[in-house]
Amino acid sequence: MYTATKRHLDRRVFLRGTGTVLALPFLEAMVPAFATKAQAAVGNPPPRFLAMCATLGFHTPFLFPKETGGDYALTPYLEPLKDLRKDFSVISGLQHMEQNGANGHTSEMTWLTSAKHPGLAGFKNTISIDQLIAEQIGSQTRFPSLILGTGSDSLSWSSSGVPLPAESSPSKAFTQLFIDGTPAEVAAQVRNLKRGRSILDTVMGQAKKLHGDLGKRDQEKLDEYLSAVRDLEGRLVQNEEWAQKPKPKVDAKPPTDIQSRTDAIGKMNLMQDLVVLALQTDSTRTVTLRLNGMNAVPEIEGVKNDWHNLSHHGQDEAKIAELEIIEKAEFAAFASFLTKLKAASLLDTTAVIFGSNLGNASSHSTANIPLVLAGGGYRHGRHIAIDKEKHVFSNLFVSLAQRMGVETDKFGFSTGVLDVNQA
Repeated sequence: MYTATKRHLDRRVFLRGTGTVLALPFLEAMVPAFATKAQAAVGNPPPRFLAMCATLGFHTPFLFPKETGGDYALTPYLEPLKDLRKDFSVISGLQHMEQNGANGHTSEMTWLTSAKHPGLAGFKNTISIDQLIAEQIGSQTRFPSLILGTGSDSLSWSSSGVPLPAESSPSKAFTQLFIDGTPAEVAAQVRNLKRGRSILDTVMGQAKKLHGDLGKRDQEKLDEYLSAVRDLEGRLVQNEEWAQKPKPKVDAKPPTDIQSRTDAIGKMNLMQDLVVLALQTDSTRTVTLRLNGMNAVPEIEGVKNDWHNLSHHGQDEAKIAELEIIEKAEFAAFASFLTKLKAASLLDTTAVIFGSNLGNASSHSTANIPLVLAGGGYRHGRHIAIDKEKHVFSNLFVSLAQRMGVETDKFGFSTGVLDVNQA
């Protein structure tokens, strides 16, 4: 067991005074309260991972600098990030392989999985990188991962290739994260979890009896099933323990959901504020946020045309000018989010990828996808242009997973490891 040699703070310590309560950000003195033994031994705060995808793409001539390295001129989309220049890197040249489905938008499904041929007959997705990370380290926090979206779809996929639902209501997510149930509600939740475990015990018993009557291939399939059941049982036990612990308290009012479906930036801001609170309280260390485009006019001053139609600009200058207004607003919201992470002393420990599955939304191309990598303790302040021999997007996922403590040298169809510090 880890033995403390100095005073340690519980992660639910608050500053109190003049009638206010303020939740502390993560402090190294809190490490033994909720870090792994290895992290506690060296006094390091835990690493975190966040992936945000804007599904209608970005006009990359306004994002990628012409110069590589650190001495590049800010592009229109990087201008809002000028005060954070040393906290992020722009990465060009990456792509997922063989994203040739019937509709280029199907590459949304594989942005975090790297599976090939989305949208074609017989396609089956694979696990997303956030869920691979959650499987390995998710037991360390109340929520193994936080799956959010400004619409109903998500970026996250299970180990069996099943899409995981995203929470699109900031108020509901806030309640799940920070509002304790009544004693009766907590007791009911524990009973339901226990009932789920008893059902799994019965299923496991029946499956083991069946095992000896099956052929080799069916036995292998059954073994995979039993392994998944064991994993689920472990998560139920974990959830039962967390259900009986009080949730962290935050000095923030519950958000009010935005009812207008066209206020894309307002919804983005609400979700990003929620992410800051979730990471600050160590409620989770793995987050995905899918940012929906729309077949409508977004509520952004100066925009008068349908967003999806603008993304298919066909090099029409008037359409590109309106599209620039929308995408600049997205990057301004992203800059505000990074500023809040930095103010909360979270940016150095949180690796944030912000980009899109579409390198050219007008033609549905998935080559040269837009990507900004921020935080995470990496050496930043550069435009990194990836060579064609190393352009597989999932190579970056291997590095990000390793940083999170996942022991892997391959993910999806990766061909190596893209170490940003060495690029």
